[in-house]
Amino acid sequence: MSTSDGRVRVQERDESRWITLDNPSARNAYDEQMAAAVADILDTCNDVRSVVITGAPGAFCAGGMLAGMSAPTTRGMRKLYRGSLRMFDAIRSCPRPVIAAVNGAAAGGGNELVVACDLAIAAASATFGQTGPRVGSAPVTGATNVMGVQIGEKRAKELALLCRRYDAAAAERLGLVNRVVPDDQLETEVLTWCRELAALSPRYLEITKVSSNIWWNAARDSFANGVGMLVQAIGSEDMREGASAFLDKRPPKFVLDNGEFGS
Repeated sequence: MSTSDGRVRVQERDESRWITLDNPSARNAYDEQMAAAVADILDTCNDVRSVVITGAPGAFCAGGMLAGMSAPTTRGMRKLYRGSLRMFDAIRSCPRPVIAAVNGAAAGGGNELVVACDLAIAAASATFGQTGPRVGSAPVTGATNVMGVQIGEKRAKELALLCRRYDAAAAERLGLVNRVVPDDQLETEVLTWCRELAALSPRYLEITKVSSNIWWNAARDSFANGVGMLVQAIGSEDMREGASAFLDKRPPKFVLDNGEFGS
């Protein structure tokens, strides 16, 4: 039976709980309310065997909403940054394994959402990549720290610094995802993994998951420091230009501190 909470849908399937980001007009990007709704759901998932996060048709998740960044307020952006971190922490602290069912583009914070999940299965048409420096931000809640543990520092810096897009096959080779399947087999494959998890001890799966969080926990100070630096940069010329260019669908024009450096 399905339930709904704003732009986040919840459905029980067998012994798993499926969380769907349902904001298709923004490619399933999230704001602080959506992030909080996902975190609240994850905090109450001890009554199922596994959790799946996916997106409404059209995308997996385009990360945090950029609309407010072209004319940002410190209060609004701080809420978004902290909301993102709370959602990612909720994935890691959820006692059940959390699977990303990547059914489309995972960009920016959406790619970091994949990093935060315990397992990830992607449709063949899915794409992956960070967007931070391209849109006037920085991927400090996963991509600049934990992703390096998952795929290697040089590869993680390639994703975080160059903002390239990678297809699902490349993501599997890098180690961003566990498995890639044809688009029409994604749900079937994810359900197969959920059923396999359901046959295992939930007590010892939780112990295994908590123990595996060592690198996430070690990077927690990096997350907090990164969010603090982003807060200090709210309203910068680069933030406004990056967001405006993205919304206008044009290349951004960043400058070197009004010419003081690089001349």
